[in-house]
Amino acid sequence: MHRHQRDFGLDRRVLFLAGIAVVIGGISTVAAFVLLNLIHFFTNLFFFQTLSFADRSPATHALGMAVVVVPVIGGLIVGLMARFGSDKIRGHGIPEAIEAILFGKSKMSAKVALLKPLASGIVIGSGGPFGAEGPIIMTGGAIGSLIAQHFHVSAAERKTLLVAGATAGMTAVFGTPVAAVLLAVELLLFEWRPRSLLPVILACAVAGFARPLLLEPGPLFPLHTDPVGLSALLVCVVAGVLSGALSAAMSVALYWIEDRFHALPLHWMWWPALGAVAVGIGGYFEPRALGVGYDVIADLLNHHLAISAVLALLAVKAIIWVIALGSGTSGGVLAPLLMLGAGLGTAIAYLVPGSDPTLWPLVCMAAVLAGVLGAPLTAAVFALGLTGDFNAFLPLLLATGIAYGFTVLLMRRSIMTEKIARRGLHIYREYSVDPQERMFVEEVMTRDAISIPGSLRLAEIAATYFGATQQHRAFPVCDSHGKLLGMLDRDTLLAQLGRHAGTTPIGDMLASSTSLLAFSTETCQSIARRMAAHHVERLPVVADASSLQLIGIVSRSDLVKPAHTVFHEEHVRERLARR
Repeated sequence: MHRHQRDFGLDRRVLFLAGIAVVIGGISTVAAFVLLNLIHFFTNLFFFQTLSFADRSPATHALGMAVVVVPVIGGLIVGLMARFGSDKIRGHGIPEAIEAILFGKSKMSAKVALLKPLASGIVIGSGGPFGAEGPIIMTGGAIGSLIAQHFHVSAAERKTLLVAGATAGMTAVFGTPVAAVLLAVELLLFEWRPRSLLPVILACAVAGFARPLLLEPGPLFPLHTDPVGLSALLVCVVAGVLSGALSAAMSVALYWIEDRFHALPLHWMWWPALGAVAVGIGGYFEPRALGVGYDVIADLLNHHLAISAVLALLAVKAIIWVIALGSGTSGGVLAPLLMLGAGLGTAIAYLVPGSDPTLWPLVCMAAVLAGVLGAPLTAAVFALGLTGDFNAFLPLLLATGIAYGFTVLLMRRSIMTEKIARRGLHIYREYSVDPQERMFVEEVMTRDAISIPGSLRLAEIAATYFGATQQHRAFPVCDSHGKLLGMLDRDTLLAQLGRHAGTTPIGDMLASSTSLLAFSTETCQSIARRMAAHHVERLPVVADASSLQLIGIVSRSDLVKPAHTVFHEEHVRERLARR
C-alpha cells in the first residue's frame, strides 16, 4: 500500500458546500443592501422626520438641542429589542460570530438574522457612531448558519457556510472581496483548508459581482497617492508604532467603560439608552461625529480638514464610540476605527512636510485596524480595496505589520477576543500544521507487539495476560500465521468467560471483530481521531486489509511522540554554523 501523500485532505463534499456558498453569497449581498437602506431610512426618520431611503448625513440636521434626545430614543428601542427579542444582537458582531463558531457549533438563530440588522439600523440611524460591517458580519453569518441547518452537514461544514455568509456581507458593504477572504483566514475560520477556503472565496466573489447591481460600484474611497521612496520607511515605522499605541488605548478604554456599565445597579436593557446620552451630547457639539461617518473618512483621506477640526472631531468620536459600544448596544467597530486612524495620519501628515499628505491618513487607518483586529494582512488589503491605491501598498504592509507586532507584544488579547475571554472562554489564534499530520503510524508504533495466540483458551489467557503481572490494557489476538483476529481487553475477556466455558479458544470468538485497526501508512492524526471516536486506547497495526498481518501496535502514548519533535523545533536552540 502506498502512502496517502496528498497536500490537502479534500473530498467531493467541497462541491456541495461550494454550491450552497454561492447561494449564501447572493443572499448576503441582499442583506447588506437591506442593512444599508435601513440605516438610511432611520437616519431620515430620526433626524429629518421624513420617510426616505436617501443617503443623508445626520450632521446636516436642524434639530438644535433636541439632537441630544435622538440617540437616547434609539438606545431605548434597541435595549427593549435585546431584552425581549434576543440578547445576541448586543455588541459589535464579530466577537459574537467567533463565539458561535468556536463554542456554539456555528448555530445561529433566525431572530439574530432579523433583529441584528434592524437593531443596527436603528442605532446607527439615530446617530450611533458605528459602522455597518460588524452587523452585516453577524447578519450574513446568521444567514449562512440558518441555510446550513437545513442540510445534513457537520459542525465544521456549518462553520464554513457561516463564515461564507459573514464575509460575503462584508464584501457587499465595502466592495473588498480579497480583504473579506483574508478576514476569514485571520479571524474567523481558525484554519486554512480547501474545504473552508473555497466556499468562502466563492461566496465573496459572488457578492463582489452582485454588489454593483444593488450598490454603488467602485472603491468606497477612491484615492491616488504618489509613489514612495526610501525616505518614507522611517515614517511608516513611526506611524505603525503610534497606530499600535492608539489601538491598544482604544481597546483598554472600551473594556474599562464596559466594566463601569457592569457595575451599575441597572438592568443591561437600559445601558444603551444611558450610553446614548453621551452620543447625543457629543453629537450636539460635533455633528459630524454622529452616524457611520463615511463622508468624514473621505475628507480625512483627501486632506480636506484643518488639523484643529480634525483633533476636535476625533476626540468626540473616540469618546462617544467607546461609551456607546461599552454600553452593549449594536454597532460595528471598523468604520470608527478607520476614522480615528485617518485622523492620526492627518496629524502625522502635518508633521512630515514635503510628503504626500493623503498617504499617511490611509496608512494609519489600516494600521489602527491591524492593531485592533490582530489581522495585518486583512487591514492592508482592506485599505487597498477601499481606495484602489496600489502606490500605497508597501507603506500599508509595513505600518500594519508594525502596529500588529506592537499590540501582540503589549496586549494579551485583541478587542475581538477580550469580550469572549470575559465569558470564561479562551481563544488561541495561532495555528500551524498539526504535527500528527506530519508523522505516520509506522514512525511511532511499537513493532514487537505482544499478541495472544488464537488457540489459547479463556482460562489460560486470564491467568497469563490479565493476572497480577498484566502489562497492557488490551492485546491483539492472532492465528498461527500472524493474521489479526481482534483485540482483547479485560472487560471483553470477562464477558466471554460469562458466556463460554474457560476451555473455549479465544480465536473462535473474535474471528469477526477486526474492523477497528490501523495501517502503517495512515497519519497519527487519523488514528487519534479513530481512537477518540471509539473510546479505545490501542489499535493493532496491520500490513494491509487483505492479509491482516499484524506488524505492530499503536497506543495513545505513541501519539504523543510527534509533540517531541515540535518541542525540539520550538525550544532547543543551537548554533549550527561553526566559527
